[in-house]
Amino acid sequence: MKPDLTPARRRHLRRSARITTEQWRRKLACWTAAVAVGIVAVGFALAADRAAAIRTHLITWNPWIMLVVTPGGLALSSWLTRTWFRGAQGSGIPQTIATLNLTNFAVVDRLLTLRVAFGKIALTTLGLLAGASIGREGPTVQVGAAIMHTCGRWLNLSTVSMRRGLILAGGASGVAAAFNTPLAGIVFAIEELSHSFEQRTSGTMLTGVILSGVTAIALVGNYTYFGHTDVSVPIGISWIAVLTCGILGGVGGGVFSAILIRATAGLPGALGRFAKGHPVAFAAACGLVLALLGIASDGITYGTGYYQARSVIDGQAHYPASFFILKFIATIISYCSGIPGGLFAPSLAIGAGFGGWVAQFLPHTTPGAVVLLGMVGYFSAVVQSPLTASVIVMEMCDNQEVTLALLATAFLAYGVSRMICHHSLYSALAESFLGGVAKQQPPAPRAPIAPKQAAPTR
Repeated sequence: MKPDLTPARRRHLRRSARITTEQWRRKLACWTAAVAVGIVAVGFALAADRAAAIRTHLITWNPWIMLVVTPGGLALSSWLTRTWFRGAQGSGIPQTIATLNLTNFAVVDRLLTLRVAFGKIALTTLGLLAGASIGREGPTVQVGAAIMHTCGRWLNLSTVSMRRGLILAGGASGVAAAFNTPLAGIVFAIEELSHSFEQRTSGTMLTGVILSGVTAIALVGNYTYFGHTDVSVPIGISWIAVLTCGILGGVGGGVFSAILIRATAGLPGALGRFAKGHPVAFAAACGLVLALLGIASDGITYGTGYYQARSVIDGQAHYPASFFILKFIATIISYCSGIPGGLFAPSLAIGAGFGGWVAQFLPHTTPGAVVLLGMVGYFSAVVQSPLTASVIVMEMCDNQEVTLALLATAFLAYGVSRMICHHSLYSALAESFLGGVAKQQPPAPRAPIAPKQAAPTR
């Protein structure tokens, strides 16, 4: 016969059963949210591709119609952002970093809502349709963070570490699903979003990345963002390309970041007063300039630049220096307009165009390899996250043979960029965003954003 349980023992078992049930309920909810991030990321990608297709159809019909479509689209996006979707402006990554540093979760709850996530998707798609030089990957980070944060609210999570862990997992899942690069999602969360790796949140982040990535693969197949490349950079004279792309890419990316940080603080003179006093009209004016750039470049400066970058990587197209120069200008103007949109894809396109142009002066290195080095050099200099840049480019092109050259180029470009722009772009934009939130909301305590540590030298 089994011994009778004491009342205290029975209470302990019932309490343990309730705790176990609650833990599994939370795990299942978080797993479901991670799957939702993957589904939403795929839907976002399809919507962005459809917007690009419609824009291409309009340009084919009459390229001059963009003189109406682009200013009108940017003006509408700016107005909707300011009236209906506050918090949806910008790239999405600075907003996510900002929420990770806010201690007042009442403010976080207003910034990471499903409404803001919907606005981020809709308005980024509108910007792509209108021809803005923006990407969807950064916005997907904020969308993923909003979905996972909403899950945390439904579960009534009270601890700060758990809620921040879900935001971090959502952002990482967004990168993994947007690029189909799960390893890059993990590295991005450690290097850019959190600047650390906390044991208590690592399991949640890893699970979210895996589930969102698997969901994306299940829906669209196991693809690589830029296809597969079979190039290598053997140690020797070919490494002249590493030095060239690292230094020049670092200069270009550092200048780009410095300009955006300065523009975020306010444009100078009458232009700044006009932008501040009439933001919708200023967005329309930016749209007009973008349309003129698009017409002058035969449409290659519109949108993400994905197709141009892929054609350069595949060796199917060779663009002059004017491509990456005009794309550089178009991306700055698109950001200054204040509409939602990311910087990842345009930066990769600029880097690919730069690498393709430099390749003609480096006959000792395979042109395709120089394109990859130019891409990782410029991208690393912009985001000042060399590990993330290297892993993203490596996974997007399904090529591990160039890993060492990619890392060397990325860290060299990072060092050059830090000499030009002393602050990390996304951290500086996050600080600016927090300043804007402080003006709109009651005073709320927040933890300072830790500056990114310089890479160790050996």
